[in-house]
Amino acid sequence: MKVVIVEDEIAASENLIFLLKELEPNLELLQVLDTVDAAVAYFSTTTDAQLVFMDIHLADGISFEIFERVSITVPIIFTTAYDQYALKAFKVNSIDYLLKPIMEEELEAALDKFKQRSSTTTIHTGQVDAILSLMRSQSVNYKTTYLVHHKDEMVPIKTKDIAFFYIDMGVVKAVTYANKPYAIEKKLEDIEAELDPAYFKRVNRQYVVQKEAIANLKYYFNGKLILQTNPPAKERIVISKAKATEFKSWVNR
Repeated sequence: MKVVIVEDEIAASENLIFLLKELEPNLELLQVLDTVDAAVAYFSTTTDAQLVFMDIHLADGISFEIFERVSITVPIIFTTAYDQYALKAFKVNSIDYLLKPIMEEELEAALDKFKQRSSTTTIHTGQVDAILSLMRSQSVNYKTTYLVHHKDEMVPIKTKDIAFFYIDMGVVKAVTYANKPYAIEKKLEDIEAELDPAYFKRVNRQYVVQKEAIANLKYYFNGKLILQTNPPAKERIVISKAKATEFKSWVNR
């Protein structure tokens, strides 16, 4: 089986590759793509891929934008952290999906379903429009409070009071505008998914930052950016060249 993965989180793609090779020892990984532009460039040429795994959120946009720019005739299994309201769209349009974090048994079931299909599945513009329309029409209840452990008690922390989240020695911590850190018993990927994207942004593998906490941006080498926050982070926050343009657009909204 020849596979292409479209995913911008290294940990997520590595986990998927590990599970796939466990289930399909003869699997041939053709390419891992982390942006909309990279996927468009790749699928604009002939590919031997038999199956594509595609995340919805990529470094430079939403993966549905790919289908507006290039035709893909390879069967696709989407990976998503969206809630049930979005999954209805996939069912309506007969598109396979896996909910993150991906479990081995669910991946195996998706692969079995793929193998039973005798023809490719083309994603049409109408399907993409229907998905986006349904997703946008649903109200989303974003996280407003985190109940955290602090000494011998539990304290509610409002998300509006959190300047940024970051990974510290494998533990996710939320830092408030008062510069107080609190451990959060969740993965950073899960926190990112439950926060309002209008106010919070995943800037790299280590940090999710609230827009109001941004003090300034400085140009770094090779098109990268350095983000400074208020309160200051303990380490330099670097935004990759691939994410820089999209991040500046988000800040400027």
